[in-house]
Amino acid sequence: MNRLQAKYNKELAPALQKQFGHKNVMEVPKVTKIMLNVGIGKYLKDGKFVESIKRDLAAVTGQAPVENKARKSVAGFKIREGQVVGLSVTLRGPRMYDFLDKLISVALPRVKDFRGLPDTGFDGRGSYHLGLKEHIVFPEISGEALDHIFSLQISIITSAKKDEEALELLKLMSFPFKSNGK
Repeated sequence: MNRLQAKYNKELAPALQKQFGHKNVMEVPKVTKIMLNVGIGKYLKDGKFVESIKRDLAAVTGQAPVENKARKSVAGFKIREGQVVGLSVTLRGPRMYDFLDKLISVALPRVKDFRGLPDTGFDGRGSYHLGLKEHIVFPEISGEALDHIFSLQISIITSAKKDEEALELLKLMSFPFKSNGK
């Protein structure tokens, strides 16, 4: 069991249940899944770059990414129906907690000029979204074999119904939020 998952089960869940007055332990908010998305718009023509993005994303997450294909052609964007326009990975269970632990303790501190995460990334339904401009902050990516640098969108989906509960859950999990969104 991952140390973050063990911390949630032993310390965080009882504390959150007491703080929010939940009568049932199943009402306590928890992280249900993490979704990572990469748009490959500028690499559409070069299949070699798409394969290296797949390889890097699989190394970071420990899971093979899924190709997202265009549903219809858009001439203005030079996209044809069925063309791969993005890659995504959905993490659940132990891999999710491993990635979350790595994100909090290793990747975010390595971000250049990092001063904390804004608490404005919540969507009103208890999920938090953040973007990373460079994927090289993850320890699995070595600088020598690097072909390119891509950005990725990370969505942390929780079972919380309100943003306040999700914010408190992520704060207790040691997410480095800025104070008062500044």
